[in-house]
Amino acid sequence: MSQLQEEREIILGNENVDSFDFDEVREFVRGADEQLFISHHFDTAQKMLVQPRGGFPTYEKQFSLYEFFVDANVDVLPLTIDSNTRLNDYTTARKMLRLSEANEIDMLNGYPLVNHGYRSTRKMMTHFNHPVSLRHGTPDARLLIEIAIASGIFEIEGGPITYLLPYSKNFPLDKAFLYWKYVERVCADYSILNKPINRESFGPLTATLVPPSITIVIQLLEMLLSLEEGVKSFSVSFAQQGSMIQDIVTGKVTRALADYYAAQIGCEDAAIHLVYHQWMGAFPTNRDSADQLINMSTVIASMVGADKIITKTREEAVGIPTKEANAQTVANTQYTLNILGGLPAILDEQEEEILTAEVHAIMEAVFNDPADTLWRKVFNSIKNGIIDVPFSPHIINHNEMITIRDAQKNIRIIKRGNVPIPDRCFEYEKSCCDLNKDTTSIVNDIIHDIGIMQ
Repeated sequence: MSQLQEEREIILGNENVDSFDFDEVREFVRGADEQLFISHHFDTAQKMLVQPRGGFPTYEKQFSLYEFFVDANVDVLPLTIDSNTRLNDYTTARKMLRLSEANEIDMLNGYPLVNHGYRSTRKMMTHFNHPVSLRHGTPDARLLIEIAIASGIFEIEGGPITYLLPYSKNFPLDKAFLYWKYVERVCADYSILNKPINRESFGPLTATLVPPSITIVIQLLEMLLSLEEGVKSFSVSFAQQGSMIQDIVTGKVTRALADYYAAQIGCEDAAIHLVYHQWMGAFPTNRDSADQLINMSTVIASMVGADKIITKTREEAVGIPTKEANAQTVANTQYTLNILGGLPAILDEQEEEILTAEVHAIMEAVFNDPADTLWRKVFNSIKNGIIDVPFSPHIINHNEMITIRDAQKNIRIIKRGNVPIPDRCFEYEKSCCDLNKDTTSIVNDIIHDIGIMQ
């Protein structure tokens, strides 16, 4: 028995899991309909795929949500997981699920997949026969992804950096790297049986003034950590940043460098996709304004040339969206995509060159770390502040980098901390901003920039 298989049997021996039949699950994956694999749709779709968010505690409500989505012409169904499961607290999730079922009140903020189990959840997935994306935010997702793949969910979002630095304060980063190595190996193992399992990194990070260079570096590193374990389908992503031109440049540089760095480790055969998140920051409370923001996001996604767009709803600022609002967003986004055509190609060679130089410089610093494995190099780089995510709550993150918006709403770096931004790039970033203000005024500008869409 391989070391991975031994670990899998320990993980799946959890008391909250019904007996897991490895052979039956492998046979299911081997014979699964290709329509369940988003990797198949990436290869064959002639359009951008549209994916909403959404998760309810009970089977019945999740099923009903999917009915609304399918009627709205969804391309990819979401399965958003509850916060107890994200924290590996399956016992509390089970209690809250029982209360939700008994009282018809949602006591969880998502679907407790581990507690529902793969046998019942698979019936829902195969009934709708759409690709499903697992959205969860879990540092230790080993058990969760086992149940997800056994259920027919063949896209797994997240990673050791993107699902830790934005969400956690104390969870050990080195453990997260090892737990996600398990995830990559399991996904690669199942990918041999049928179409590839797609892995997707979470590009928005803190969704708070993260400069494109940091976003891209983290996307590339999570991609490389995945590909080196044998994953053959990977999605890099980022969120709307507040400037159309910066989004277009970010998309172009992300695509080019993803292909470049995949080739550097001999993984040219891996399929790399680009995903765009509609605005992930604070949403306007005015529903009409929210609709305009969502439509603008869709236009920008087309100009970026994304392979998939992840939608928001007009109810984003007021609570958990209803299934009706979620379905309406899908229908509106599909309509906008259908009427867009002949969009002009917009170029900004200077922005592109500066951003590319910044990313290469940070990546080179990561690779030059003396550690013997990539994950250790990345770990050390975060620990040393070479990678620094603005507004991350995690204790290991330096939070020395400071960013602000310029007059055109581009995110600019005005303090680099230990991040090895080349001097000429740093001078360019600062030259775009009015820094001849007192500290209080600059802080007020940053606060304003965080809530720019409200």
